[in-house]
Amino acid sequence: MAYKNTLISIGFTAIVGLAVGVTFMAYRPQPTMSAPVSSLPDAYMENVVAVTMDTEGNPKMKIVTPKMVHYAENDTTELTSPELTIYRQSPEPWHVTSHYAKATQGTDVVDFWDNVVIVHTADKSNPTTVVKTSALTVYPNKNTAETKEYITMEQPHLQVNAVGMQADMNTGDIKLLSQTRGEYVSDS
Repeated sequence: MAYKNTLISIGFTAIVGLAVGVTFMAYRPQPTMSAPVSSLPDAYMENVVAVTMDTEGNPKMKIVTPKMVHYAENDTTELTSPELTIYRQSPEPWHVTSHYAKATQGTDVVDFWDNVVIVHTADKSNPTTVVKTSALTVYPNKNTAETKEYITMEQPHLQVNAVGMQADMNTGDIKLLSQTRGEYVSDS
């Protein structure tokens, strides 16, 4: 009988020990997967106003953004609600805004997406122009911009819809790539 009670006690102890072990294993902190160091940001700024100058000290480009995150890998910068102003030969600069942007290779290439709006105020050679699209790539050093997406371009008394665009921000020339359709808009 004592032998039977000893076996039952050992069995009960083993079951309790197994239950406790399983419980501790279930609540043990799981190892977290950390991001590779190269994909972590190396700089973070808020309420940024940055102006780059040309060799003569004139403003070349201005970036305003409430949040900027830089990654050393690929020299990439993510921008939230960016406002980019590109100064050119004309007295009137070009303004580009969107919800998001990513600058690569420093600021050689800036990709804008989500509610992109380009505005160029009238100057002696060009009327006021507003272009709206979903995505746009700007090359600030070349003063050019392009998209393959659907665009709407508005000028006084004119609205043009097209797919794709290439813009030369120095001359103000805008080349519409395909499916172009224009419409006269009255002042009513």
